[in-house]
Amino acid sequence: MVGPPTVLRFEVGPRTSNRALNTLYRASWPRHRRFDFTPVLQQSLTYICAFDRKELVGFVYLAWDGAQHAFLLEPTVVPRLRRQGVGKELVRRAVEQARDRGLEWVHVDFEPRLARFYRSCGFVPTRAGLILLRERR
Repeated sequence: MVGPPTVLRFEVGPRTSNRALNTLYRASWPRHRRFDFTPVLQQSLTYICAFDRKELVGFVYLAWDGAQHAFLLEPTVVPRLRRQGVGKELVRRAVEQARDRGLEWVHVDFEPRLARFYRSCGFVPTRAGLILLRERR
């Protein structure tokens, strides 16, 4: 039996805890290790959270250069709510925040398997470079 549809609440920059973020990431990222999100939250241009009642079920943040470029990072949604538009809504709201703050560009890097998702969010492919500064585990 399927329960009632989930009604999510999206918030820009709410108070959220390391515990809630680590719980979300642990459920969403198989290799996640406990992390202190305090600097991420303090130094981001903004971040967006999705809640199912009180549970944090989605998160994305924007780093920025202090001027005109924002960098979309780590759209994360609990597995049970994936492919239901939650990630796309998190991205849409983050891009809207960047636009409202007068930024000109939102950049994103992603693995090829995620290209379809990012295209559906309005991103266009570009050529870019990347240097991995530490070994992959």
